[in-house]
Amino acid sequence: MDEYLSLPVRLSIVAALARVDDAEFAAVREAIESSDAMLSKQAAILEQAGYLSVRKGYVGKRPRTWLSLTDAGREALRTHLEALHALIADL
Repeated sequence: MDEYLSLPVRLSIVAALARVDDAEFAAVREAIESSDAMLSKQAAILEQAGYLSVRKGYVGKRPRTWLSLTDAGREALRTHLEALHALIADL
């Protein structure tokens, strides 16, 4: 099991990003039903772990933040899910 993905909010972030190239911060926040502060803090931890890429830019004059999984993040999710499946299979 992956220590970074053991918290439900981090697993939710990674899972929300697993099927897309990237997603706007607000879309991820809504998908995982989190506050801005919680998503920001957990995204920073995942970014430091190398699982998440954060890109900042503008849409018109409004600042925007996009999140995307790195290859390492996708691999971590895959192995974490395999470990969860193995754990469940043993029940």
